[in-house]
Amino acid sequence: MSGFAGVVEGLADALQPVVGGSAAAAAIVLFTAFVRLLVLPLSLAAARGQKARAVLQPKIAELRKRYGRDPERLQRAVLELHAREKVSPLSGCLPSLCQLPAFFLLYHLFSSETVGGRANELLGHELLGAPLGGRWLDALSGGGGVFGQAGVVYLGVFAVVAAVAYGSYRLTRRMMAAGGASAAGGGDVEQLPGMAAVGRVMPFMSFFTLVTVAVVPLAAALYVVTSTTWSLAERAVLYR
Repeated sequence: MSGFAGVVEGLADALQPVVGGSAAAAAIVLFTAFVRLLVLPLSLAAARGQKARAVLQPKIAELRKRYGRDPERLQRAVLELHAREKVSPLSGCLPSLCQLPAFFLLYHLFSSETVGGRANELLGHELLGAPLGGRWLDALSGGGGVFGQAGVVYLGVFAVVAAVAYGSYRLTRRMMAAGGASAAGGGDVEQLPGMAAVGRVMPFMSFFTLVTVAVVPLAAALYVVTSTTWSLAERAVLYR
């Protein structure tokens, strides 16, 4: 944790002449971009997997006709098909799963009063007057309310997240309509019995990030904003 704090502090110091008091926030954005670059090979593999899964759709449709009345047999047949064709139905989940350690590391760093036995100096950094270690409820209860200095920062963050979530919603719906739910990058899990509801809920899952942003420290919220924006742009390019 101390080493990670040193990295963030170093980036913030380097960006200080450019962005001033928001240097730590800019450092978090750069850190997020670096993480996304690291998982880019997984994203490319997921896109290739999606194309391979799309090829399997006619065969899966045949299996559904053949074993539609036997859910367990259908599930085995679908899994056997993926294994035979060497296509993972869950490959689209890997980029998101591999980011979790970075997110939780950032969350813990900006939730801790001390780092390495010393006061956590990163908690003193702000974004346009909003503490990076603070949460939305802190901004609301700090005297400024919704339209206070920190409250306005959160309104801006919520606006960006909502816009990205809506863009992701539209993209997911369009991809599902064009090539089946697996085109959304989430795999063919919804083809298995009992998982049809997942396909219906999937387009709305992007809006759950609004809840995440509301309850985590602002630093972690910046990670979410940057990562989801990257994801939308990435999906628009890779899943054309």
